Amino acid sequence: MIRSELLQVLAKESPGMRGEEIERVVDVFFDEIAKRLADGGRVELRGFGAFSTRERDARKGRNPRTGDSVEVPGKRVPYFKPGKDMRQRLNTD
Repeated sequence: MIRSELLQVLAKESPGMRGEEIERVVDVFFDEIAKRLADGGRVELRGFGAFSTRERDARKGRNPRTGDSVEVPGKRVPYFKPGKDMRQRLNTD
């Protein structure tokens, strides 16, 4: 599903809201998750899962074009751990 499809589903499920309002709610929702992760925090949505960040150590990489060895700096990357309900929904027959 892409963002525009999500907006369409929400618009269909919320006939009392205008499209601009729905789009604003989605923007705020994702912006708040991103802000919390950027601050080093964690976002937990019960039944769905938890968003957090993980540290990646610096390492030596290779430039695929030239084959030269390059230093890749350490960084934080987003991580998602699905909740119990989500895992059950994904694994039902």
